[in-house]
Amino acid sequence: MITRPRPRTTLPGLCVLMTCCLTALLLACRPDVAGNPEERSLTIFHAGSLTVPMKDVVAAFRLTYPNVKVLMEAAGSRECARKISELGRGCDVFASADYTVINTLLVPEFAPWCIKFAGNEMVIAYTKTSRRGGEINRENWPAILLDEQVDYGRSEPDSDPCGYRTVLTIKLAEAYYEREGLAAALLAKNRRNIRPKETDLLALLETHNIDYVFIYRSVAVQHGLEILTLPGEINLQDPALAEHYRTVTVDISGKNPGETVTKAGEPMVYGVTIPNNAPDPEMALAFVSFLLDPRKGMPILERHGQPSLVTSPSATYAHLPEALKRFAREERP
Repeated sequence: MITRPRPRTTLPGLCVLMTCCLTALLLACRPDVAGNPEERSLTIFHAGSLTVPMKDVVAAFRLTYPNVKVLMEAAGSRECARKISELGRGCDVFASADYTVINTLLVPEFAPWCIKFAGNEMVIAYTKTSRRGGEINRENWPAILLDEQVDYGRSEPDSDPCGYRTVLTIKLAEAYYEREGLAAALLAKNRRNIRPKETDLLALLETHNIDYVFIYRSVAVQHGLEILTLPGEINLQDPALAEHYRTVTVDISGKNPGETVTKAGEPMVYGVTIPNNAPDPEMALAFVSFLLDPRKGMPILERHGQPSLVTSPSATYAHLPEALKRFAREERP
């Protein structure tokens, strides 16, 4: 009987064998890049005022979905809507500073539903170096902003809800302070300081190019600014004053080029939707569910100065995905 010698495993061969085994083990434990449904990209268009809290919400979301690459794009809410409706940009989630932007510019052609999820209020923000900052208060702010030595900024009404909310606040102030012509005077002043969205004004404020800005309370809080709170009759925050807010209006651009619509004052309410052209509607649904969950996303927004409005009435409740109906209720006429 011929005994064949057993093949010897050389050290290089052993290293190759061990490397192959280790690679196989790692591949077995690693998610399948091609087939794993979590290996995705998620595109979020959002209002500039949501920039800071949305970053924190996304960071928390990725702890559950670590393989999802999230692309965030901030702009004025109306500008975001037009990227979807006019430019055909793909977007998985759109979070607007005004829910009516979704209802009037996107529903039903470009988005089937809208959920109201957070509130806010208008304030005047400034810094410790703002001219006359040491004396401004609820009663004298109109006179200080009209001072020729003082510059203030606001955002563009046709592109940003904060812009038309500023106009509405100023018009309400004219009636509140009983000063005829106040709104016209304020709106005519410092027009060179108008920017596309309210967060664009922060750089002007921080570099001392302007002294004051009309802005959302949440943004002012997030950036550590000095805040002048305004009376409830003019700050667009109190739902109980909804009828009063509707006594003033502003004309802004409509759904189609060349059209204008009249926007009445109302309490500030943010809205979110998943557009019809969402590249990944399944992952978009997961993100919106996370955002609206009172134990996940909503506490993050509240820490950043955005009070939760979940559960809220929705005029598009019938079109909501079943997974999201727990965050809304049917709006009654």
